[in-house]
Amino acid sequence: MRTLLPEAFLRLPIAHRALHDRAQGRIENSPAAITAAIEAGYGIEIDVQLSRDGVAMVFHDETLDRLTAHSGLVCERTAAELCQIGLTGGLDCIPTLAQVLRQIAGRAPLLIEIKDQTGLMAPSDGRLESAVAADLAGYAGPVALMSFNPHSVAHMARLWPSIARGLTTSAYDPKDWAPLPAETCAHLRGIPDYDRTLSSFISHEAADLARPRVAELRAQGANILCWTIKSQAAEVAARKYAQNITFEQYLAHLP
Repeated sequence: MRTLLPEAFLRLPIAHRALHDRAQGRIENSPAAITAAIEAGYGIEIDVQLSRDGVAMVFHDETLDRLTAHSGLVCERTAAELCQIGLTGGLDCIPTLAQVLRQIAGRAPLLIEIKDQTGLMAPSDGRLESAVAADLAGYAGPVALMSFNPHSVAHMARLWPSIARGLTTSAYDPKDWAPLPAETCAHLRGIPDYDRTLSSFISHEAADLARPRVAELRAQGANILCWTIKSQAAEVAARKYAQNITFEQYLAHLP
């Protein structure tokens, strides 16, 4: 079943990793950034990684090094340990997806990106997808799921077909995607898995929006989002191709 993207995801600009601003103490994917996005009236995009004990954590990177005073892989720490790790520059610690869902409580459309757990866009073991599905049980707000890894999106189609899902897509320049093999980049560049995953949207790299495959999918009924817009001028350019944007580093225009 191909589930349509709720209208709110096409109407409200989506704050990339929530409305983060390090100068204001709002770190990406943090509760403070989520509160700011809700109060400003934006949609929210977040990322999820898996803890060692199988809990979906709201965190972008595979490693702790960039965003915390700790180092090492997220997947090597338990949820309890991760929840005690502060985000550098702010007052928040790493939240669980369940915590974020309670915080948002349907007050903003929520776009969840399931981060690739394989490093090679390979078939997933399903643990993160199952954790996300379990956390979403009973959640009543507008929500959609996406991933660069088409195997994860296909897994979510089996687990929870009634939730809108899409592919996060890119030009897949091999120089930017190492250690992903060049042949895998070439395969994913053509967005061949849209129908197999029963997706209803893509979120495509903004600099690559003119790719003919993007126009082809839109003509076939796909909704087109894009990542990541960082200025009003870039937003104007992106909206020639995309129906909505994810943004950061400025305040996108609200309808």
